[in-house]
Amino acid sequence: MVKVDFSLILACYNEGPTFEESVQSIFLVLKLLKINWEIIFVEDKSVDETKRSIEKFVASDKNFKAIYHKKNQGRGKSVSDGIKAADGTICGFIDVDCEISPSYIPLFIEEIENGSDMAIATRYYEISSGSVMRVVASKSYCALVSKIISLPFKDTEAGYKFFNRKKILPVLSKTRDHGWFFDTEICARALVANLKITEIPVLFIKRPDKKSTVRLIPDSIEYMRKLVQFRQKFSQDLR
Repeated sequence: MVKVDFSLILACYNEGPTFEESVQSIFLVLKLLKINWEIIFVEDKSVDETKRSIEKFVASDKNFKAIYHKKNQGRGKSVSDGIKAADGTICGFIDVDCEISPSYIPLFIEEIENGSDMAIATRYYEISSGSVMRVVASKSYCALVSKIISLPFKDTEAGYKFFNRKKILPVLSKTRDHGWFFDTEICARALVANLKITEIPVLFIKRPDKKSTVRLIPDSIEYMRKLVQFRQKFSQDLR
């Protein structure tokens, strides 16, 4: 069996007609790596053609693997399941829509190879008329994270995080959220665990052809609720 150096987890849910093109662009970046890699799709019970597309990819290349959820469990659970199933000493996840380019992957891998336990993306935005509300919501949330739970990071929510797998597994075992708050929680718990965390600036370009599964207002309210609950439960640890 060939040793896997890097595992990339792709959490997938109703990815739509842009999905196969996005995976191909990720595949082209990974093919240039001088290490052994795998892609782990975690299919979260989509109701569109996402599962069928994943099955085609898995059948086409030995480096593609898949986990199929029997019911929808949320993005955080999908990422968590992928990390646990990974064979790579380095693992990471990115949002499959590629609004943050897969071309950053080698940079994030290099950061872990150089001694960081965790590398997280800090998004800088290409502003367009369709992205203004998304930018405002993201920046506002980051400010609240800093104020409410005192995290020192500029951006906890970017779906682009890489890990030393051995170091992140104990943190992952304590991470409870199965949804979008997973990103904030794992950053907080990694900080408490004294992991070495590096922030890497990236450009975020909103895709006009991709419908986001983020619901701006209800998701923002849910984030606020979870932030307050998290502070109440873990304020001692975060001091």
